[in-house]
Parts: sequence; structure tokens; C-alpha cells
Amino acid sequence: MMPKTIEFLFDVGSPTTYLAHRRLPAIAARTGASLDYIPVLLGGIFKATGNAPPGLVAARGQWMNIDMARYAAREAITLQHNPDFPINTITMMRVLTGARGTPDFTPLVEALFSAMWEFPRNLSDPETLKATLTAAGFDPDTQLARAGGPEVKSALIKATEYAVSRGAFGAPTFFVGDEIFFGQDRLDWVEKAAA
Repeated sequence: MMPKTIEFLFDVGSPTTYLAHRRLPAIAARTGASLDYIPVLLGGIFKATGNAPPGLVAARGQWMNIDMARYAAREAITLQHNPDFPINTITMMRVLTGARGTPDFTPLVEALFSAMWEFPRNLSDPETLKATLTAAGFDPDTQLARAGGPEVKSALIKATEYAVSRGAFGAPTFFVGDEIFFGQDRLDWVEKAAA
């Protein structure tokens, strides 16, 4: 039987997506599944589906922070509140889209998730983003030039449209074959499907 693929539709601006990112490698190791990280624009998904960030409902946002802290503690994941949240992630997601399929992709994903949720910074600030890329060993001008190309912008739009066309309404969203799973709290079901 062929190993399955877990498609992980992600935006680094989502703390629950960060929690999923931290847990996915162990799931892949246990199941033999491959991981396909697909950068999408969460704001674009919200706009296309009429969804909204959970924090817009005060009680839901408060509960979600408690719930994320519980998951982080249980899984021994460092999760810090980013004081600049919500952060416009379009440039970061274009950087990741431009790097997809290159050796830069995985270290860039790691650097940006870490700078959002482990050592929180305002990555919508261009100088802070450049400093973060430099500290991670990248030439920020090269990364940002690639991210600004029309083909990269188009690819991010297409990935976001792909997510919506398959039923995504937020992030993290996972596909295992034809099955869709939403939320880092559904990873046990993702693992079962991948196994």
C-alpha cells in the first residue's frame, strides 16, 4: 500500500496552525505519510467563505487562548502570545510560496513560525521581517524579490482558491486523499486517515 500524503494548508499568522506544524512531523513518522505544506492566505479564505477570525467574538477568543495553552502544555510546545496579533502575513506567505519546492522552504517555514509564536515579533514590519530572514541565514533581498514576482503572487492566489474549492474555510486545514479535517485539535483523525 502506498504511503499517504497529508496536505497541510497553512498561514503562519494562525497560532493553531503553528501548533499543528509542531505536531505534524511525529504524525508523519508514525504513519509513514509524507507532508505537503501548502501556503495559503487565511484572509483570502475568510473573504471567500464569509468566515471570520474567532477572536472577533470576545468569549470565543478568550476560550481559544485557554484551549491553545492547554494543547501547547500537553504537547510540550512553546507558544507565546504575539502582542502584534493579528499580523498581515501576505509578504511572509509570498516568501514561502516563492520558496516552495526549493531547499529554502522548510527552514523558512520554521523561521517564520518561530518568529511569530516562539519569539514573537511584528513580522508585518518590513525591517523586522528582513532582520528575521537575515538571522535565519537568508538574504532578505533575494527572498523578497522572488516573493514580489507576479508568478509567485498568482501561485498564492491559486493555492488559496484551491483550498476554498476543496472546502477549506480556515486554517489549519488538512486533506488526506478526499477527506478534509479542520483544526489542530483534529490531528488524531488526520493521523488515523494517514495510517
